[in-house]
Amino acid sequence: MARPRTVSSRHHSLHSTTVRHSERAEVITMAAAAEAHFLIVTYPSQGHVTPARHLAGRLVHGGARVTVCVPVSAFRKMFDTDGEVVESGGGVAYVAYSDGYDGGFDRAADDHTRYMAQVRTVGARTVAGVLRRLRDVGRPVTCAVYTLLLPWVADVARDHGVAAVAVFWIQPTTALAAYYHYFRGGRDAVVAAVESGNPFAEVSLPGLPPLRVRDLPSFLAITSADDPFAFVLSEFEALIDTLERGAEPPTYVLANTFDAMERDAVLSLRPHIDVVAVGPVLSFLHADADETKTVSSPNDLFDHDGGGYLEWLGTKPSRSVVYISFGSSSVMSKNQVAEIAAAMAASNRPFLLVLRKDNCKDEEENAAIKKLVAAAAAATDGGGGGGMAVAWCDQARVLSHPSVGCFVTHCGWNSTLEAVACGVPVVAAPQYSDQGTNAWLVERMGVGVRAAVRRGADGVLEAAELRRCVDAAMSETVASRAAEWKEEARAAVAGGGASERNLNEFVGQFISK
Repeated sequence: MARPRTVSSRHHSLHSTTVRHSERAEVITMAAAAEAHFLIVTYPSQGHVTPARHLAGRLVHGGARVTVCVPVSAFRKMFDTDGEVVESGGGVAYVAYSDGYDGGFDRAADDHTRYMAQVRTVGARTVAGVLRRLRDVGRPVTCAVYTLLLPWVADVARDHGVAAVAVFWIQPTTALAAYYHYFRGGRDAVVAAVESGNPFAEVSLPGLPPLRVRDLPSFLAITSADDPFAFVLSEFEALIDTLERGAEPPTYVLANTFDAMERDAVLSLRPHIDVVAVGPVLSFLHADADETKTVSSPNDLFDHDGGGYLEWLGTKPSRSVVYISFGSSSVMSKNQVAEIAAAMAASNRPFLLVLRKDNCKDEEENAAIKKLVAAAAAATDGGGGGGMAVAWCDQARVLSHPSVGCFVTHCGWNSTLEAVACGVPVVAAPQYSDQGTNAWLVERMGVGVRAAVRRGADGVLEAAELRRCVDAAMSETVASRAAEWKEEARAAVAGGGASERNLNEFVGQFISK
């Protein structure tokens, strides 16, 4: 085995968004190799796999080799193979690990708490096997990276001689700051605001602008141990303990954000956590001008519709189409689709609606939903051809299309970043997790509006409110702000940009000179 080399963990040369280690920080020991090798371990959902694939491409661009490690259920959806390893070329490989649910997690039947216990035990064992196999074939892992909810990866990696570990933070850094300050003295203030029952009650957290209850990550609103998602808070608390400066060996945070977008949050974390702002990590921002596909197109966890929707978009005027998608995990009820259809018919705006095949398993209700969409399409844009529904699409290509003028979204972080990077105004209809925080950022930046969703179990965005928000988002004022932030986002990851420098310098630490 090659003799280890030592690299100082005090990477003072990194840009201002990178947090320095304390003077007492120990050095990081890594196996010397001609090229760094990053292993990215992901959770089995589109919202984790997609940014992991984007990050893989950026790490390769910085001179590293990358292996993306995904659960068997996701691997089987991504690749038509019976094998466990796929070499995609360009320095990126994909390998499967078992999380104990090789047939996939059924949200309607399976228990989240049991799943997390299984992935912690089965996943730890099978990821350890991946690390051993990579070492045995002469590709030892230099740095292990994991997405959210997988903190056990750090222990597994260190047990197998991987000295450097990083979290790829795939939510806004503001959410990370909220979690950090919640667990470090802010819990009582948050709980008091939550228990007031007022979603507009303000919460002050160190270094952050005032946030309302509805702007906080929704898991911070959990006050009962009996809540089915109470386990998420304990997972985040364990992560904060790992990330906090002073823990040895240190864990980096690769944040999918850029300085101009979340400067307050980065600064609030600077004394406590090692954050490297490297975003927006979106592969299409680095694609050649003549490239016809983006990285989001092949190997998604959902089958794409044919390219017909792109040709359809090409028949519509510039900035006229309302694109509506609530992401890879949210479900649109029949009531929600009815409200969307009514809003689009009344607005007389062409629309592209994403309705996943797994959105509704009841055939009768599914038929009713399709009928609603067809009626709205017929009533829109002068009658006929004014609307289109697809089961899944290449969102980056849709948002990049000149005919798209507005994006109605659940406001997941991937979707939010894509909208900002494409300069498309947003109507935010957040539902859970970090989505309320993302919606707050959208409003704060002036690139969109936040819809008032009907309170209650159904959380429906009603037609009149949707129509009001679409009109506001498609105004010249919001469109102009969206165009300005598009330039900011692209400048951050362009050659010489702050995020590009940060990522290259981070990767450079692990490459033998």
